[in-house]
Amino acid sequence: MPARVPTSIPGRILVPLIVACALFMENLDSTVLATSLPAIARELNEDPIDLKLALTSYLLSLAVFIPVSGWLADRLGSRLVFRAAIAVFALGSMLAGLSSSMAEIVGARIVQGMGGAMMVPVGRLVILRTVPKSELVGALAWLTIPALVGPVLGPPLGGFITTYFSWRWIFWINLPIAALGLVLATLYIPDVRAEERTPFDGVGFVLSGFGLAAFVTGSTTLGLDVLPKPIVIAILFAGAASLTAYWFHARQVEHPILDLTLFRIPTFRVAILGGSLFRIGIGAAPFLLPLLLQLGFGLTAFQSGMLTFASALGALVMKFAAKPILQRFGFRATLAINAVVAAGFMTMPALFTPATPTLVMLAALLVGGFFRSLEFTAVNALGYADIPQERMSRATSLTSVAQQVSLSVGVSVAATILETVLALRGGTELAAADFPPAFIAIGLISATAVLVFARLTPEAGDEVSGHRPPAPDPVTAARDRG
Repeated sequence: MPARVPTSIPGRILVPLIVACALFMENLDSTVLATSLPAIARELNEDPIDLKLALTSYLLSLAVFIPVSGWLADRLGSRLVFRAAIAVFALGSMLAGLSSSMAEIVGARIVQGMGGAMMVPVGRLVILRTVPKSELVGALAWLTIPALVGPVLGPPLGGFITTYFSWRWIFWINLPIAALGLVLATLYIPDVRAEERTPFDGVGFVLSGFGLAAFVTGSTTLGLDVLPKPIVIAILFAGAASLTAYWFHARQVEHPILDLTLFRIPTFRVAILGGSLFRIGIGAAPFLLPLLLQLGFGLTAFQSGMLTFASALGALVMKFAAKPILQRFGFRATLAINAVVAAGFMTMPALFTPATPTLVMLAALLVGGFFRSLEFTAVNALGYADIPQERMSRATSLTSVAQQVSLSVGVSVAATILETVLALRGGTELAAADFPPAFIAIGLISATAVLVFARLTPEAGDEVSGHRPPAPDPVTAARDRG
């Protein structure tokens, strides 16, 4: 039987909150670093473009080690692996802050990625195995907030730390958060593990690790002029070939490291496919919006960061609204309708101009943050609605991989569109007029998720959402029978 967290306040709130803090630390770290790269490059006497390896190396490490997170949690216990992941992430943060060369900071970021790859999937697994399905929506809503807060808080925080302190503190601020996380994890994270121990899929680990690393690297650098285009295309093809080989391999082994048979479960399949389409827009938005506000409108990094923080406030409000909405309308109606509404708000920055009142932009971002966060929470809950407890660890690994890939594709799509628009008008520097096509495109891509969510049955995931269709009117029912 799965472990259950007591219904006390620590059990119902602290476990999701501890995992949410780990997710916040991971999301914040990457966006803070992106803002501080020029200052780091100057001190280390490196080219800022070359130093983007510090970003890419982290994504590579995530892609390689996420698939193994579920197997480790099953074998060693979720509490031990979760604490070890926090410790490894903190070690990488400390080493990054002490770095004196590009090689050292890239190596430190790889260590950070190893910790990050285990931290969030295993933390999510703890929630899935300890929280009753009837309370899953509320618990998973906590994980949505840091996922949206981190990217919007990162730029102003990174600019503030780099300007008034030292870039090294963007890594060292993780240390007290990690120390608190270790204490809370020791006190409140239950030590759940699988009853059956499965063998490690070494071949699958190599094929999936290389394939995902190549795909994430290629999709992230496409359109960013970090690598020559032929090399990027070759990396993408190599990744696709490796992932194809893994697909054939997974069909031949009993316990593959990424269990593709999970796609046979309708709710999981819809959540992954529809959620991936929607996340392409989510991945692009934190990349596009700061560029529009800073390069297009001339705002500082701190000013644009404070403006985009409105979307995080909208996500916070959603935390209290998600469960009643899903109880009233169910997963199919909520996901299908909200996908279109949220995608519409994604396109709204296409209408922003330097003359647009700040309050109007704040309102659009605030409401848009609410609907995006609602879609995230509903997708996450739906994906695990029908997963048996013994397969939860493999479901979390596969879900984390899909999320990482779709977010990196979002950045690639946005960057490619901007580069295309810039080339078509023969410009050399981005202007405000270059951004509307990109915002419209990502909104349309995210809106296509409605085609996937509409395939759900009306009662899909009712055990998790608490939705119960209204009883038929007796008069109408009697007339229909007649």
